[in-house]
Amino acid sequence: MCAQEFVYPFTLEPHITTLESSRRSTIAAHAARRESYLRHRDDEKERRKRDALRRIAPGFEPQGSVLVPTRTDSGGAEPQAEDSAGPGHRHTKSVMEDLVDQLAALDSRGQA
Repeated sequence: MCAQEFVYPFTLEPHITTLESSRRSTIAAHAARRESYLRHRDDEKERRKRDALRRIAPGFEPQGSVLVPTRTDSGGAEPQAEDSAGPGHRHTKSVMEDLVDQLAALDSRGQA
């Protein structure tokens, strides 16, 4: 008998195949968990995007029909003053000018 001969121990085979199937099932479980996480993250991004759009335009649905604006009467809003340039041109107030006008109106009510 030569010293370089090797006898393969067949008792290792079930152990190797068991480890391989366990490794494959672990990889499949990790892949499924990762897919679930990515899907959940994409759904969360879409939900946040829809919520942001609904804050800007209430009732907006991206897959829905066209959003049609409706006029609502605001109780305390004063009509904007027309500019002397003509009836077709209106002077638009900035937010700060509007706030100053409202504060002046409140102040004048308090003094009267």
